[in-house]
Amino acid sequence: MNANEEQKQQYNEYVKQVTPTHNLPLEMGKAFVTGGVICLLGQIILNTVMGMGIDKDTAGTWCSVLLVLLSILLTGFNIYPAIAKWGGAGALVPITGFANGGAAPALEYKKEGQVFGVGCKIFTIAGPVILYGIFTSWLLGLGYWLFQMM
Repeated sequence: MNANEEQKQQYNEYVKQVTPTHNLPLEMGKAFVTGGVICLLGQIILNTVMGMGIDKDTAGTWCSVLLVLLSILLTGFNIYPAIAKWGGAGALVPITGFANGGAAPALEYKKEGQVFGVGCKIFTIAGPVILYGIFTSWLLGLGYWLFQMM
């Protein structure tokens, strides 16, 4: 074995040592539990608000607003990143993950000022989502309009 092959073998062994291994069923279970707890909390909020005599649509709005507020508060106190690290996609996919994605860059760059820090960085995650959401809805609306014209 020449020196080059030996170096490649040592490098491959090093990569194996430092590369984290994942237990897929465990990671999926943690994501399921985390997403389930978020959904359970949302259902509790929904049922509580509806129990106060508010209609289902308004209660759904309150549920969304309160989940976003809770996510932003947990992000501000640096708790949500730990939840997301443990729960993976279970914490990042729901509306709470979107709120965290909008709040985290703003908090990270607040030291750069209100305009160039918070104002610019708050749309790091939300901007593309809003842009492509509006563009996609426009395309679907155009397709629906063309379909109605036929």
